[in-house]
Amino acid sequence: MNRLAAILPAANVLVNVEATSKKRVFEHAGLLFENQHAIARATVSDNLFARERLGSTGLGHGVAIPHGRIKGLKNPLAAVLRVHQPIPFDAPDDEPVSLLIFLLVPEAATQRHLEILSEIAEMLSDRELRERLKAEPDAAALHKLIQNWEPLKSVA
Repeated sequence: MNRLAAILPAANVLVNVEATSKKRVFEHAGLLFENQHAIARATVSDNLFARERLGSTGLGHGVAIPHGRIKGLKNPLAAVLRVHQPIPFDAPDDEPVSLLIFLLVPEAATQRHLEILSEIAEMLSDRELRERLKAEPDAAALHKLIQNWEPLKSVA
């Protein structure tokens, strides 16, 4: 199982989210984490915005990986939101974003956080898979696509 699938409950995958801006989609993610994991929505959105102020988490090709460190969180958590209409995101290619993979990590997380981000970036660099993730209309099927993805095995 890949690192993202291990921290992504099926209930944390939403498609056709009605959000017209970065602020709205961050609020939506905050609400999801509050309802599913009892993390205050303001804590989530504030942390996501704090990270975003350091530079856009938009990767290009219509995808972004907003992430933040949450005080008191024991283990990393993820959510995947796909918005109904792509939103401006200050991505390097200036393309609006439709697929967002949210990552929350414990305040002290370092190496594990970077490994998860790296694996998500590797997954999203697969053009065919990225396009399927951006187009899949069913949240359960979208979750399955992520679960079934295997990272390249490093030769150490």
